[in-house]
Amino acid sequence: MGHLYYLAGPPASGKRTVGKALSALTGAALLDNHLWNDPIFRAYGADGISPLPAQVFELAEAVRQLSLKALIMAPRGHSHVLTNYLSDSPGAAGAVEQLRGIAADRGAVFVPVWLSCPVDQLAQRVVRPERQERLKLRDPVQLRDLLIRRGNLSAPPDAIRIDTSQVEPSDAALLIVSHAGALF
Repeated sequence: MGHLYYLAGPPASGKRTVGKALSALTGAALLDNHLWNDPIFRAYGADGISPLPAQVFELAEAVRQLSLKALIMAPRGHSHVLTNYLSDSPGAAGAVEQLRGIAADRGAVFVPVWLSCPVDQLAQRVVRPERQERLKLRDPVQLRDLLIRRGNLSAPPDAIRIDTSQVEPSDAALLIVSHAGALF
C-alpha cells in the first residue's frame, strides 16, 4: 500500500530536508513545493529577496495542479512526499483536503505532517546560502512579515506535529514512518 506524506510548515522549517530523509527511508518520490515553483520563479527572475507578484504564484499553482494529475496516474503502490507552506488563509485547508482525496482515490494512506520551528530559528535558517539555489525566500524581514500577515494553517487533527528545532531530519523521518505504520 502506498503512502502520501504531506509535510507542511513555514519557510525554512525543514520541509525539503525532512522530505529528503523520508524519501531515503521509504523510497517515496519527493515532490517538494520548489519542484513546481522553481521553473516559474526562474523564468520570472526571482532572487529569493525581492517580493513576487501574485500572478507568479498563480502560475506556480497551475504547474502544481499538473504535477498532481501525474501523481494521480502513478501506479497504486507508489508512495510520495509532498511539501508546502500553508498560510492561515481561505482555501488553504482545501489543499489538504485535495491531497487527502487523491490519497483515498489511489488507495494510499494520507499522512499529514505539520513542521514547526521558533521564528528566531527560522530567521537564522532563511539566510543560508543553499536556499538561493532553489530560489527560496531568503530575507528574514520578509519571512517575519509573511508569518505575521498570513500565519500558518492549523494542523488537522490527524497530523503528526514535529518541531524541527528539536529533532534531526533523520529522526523526524523515523517518527513519521512510525506514526504512519510504515515501518518495515
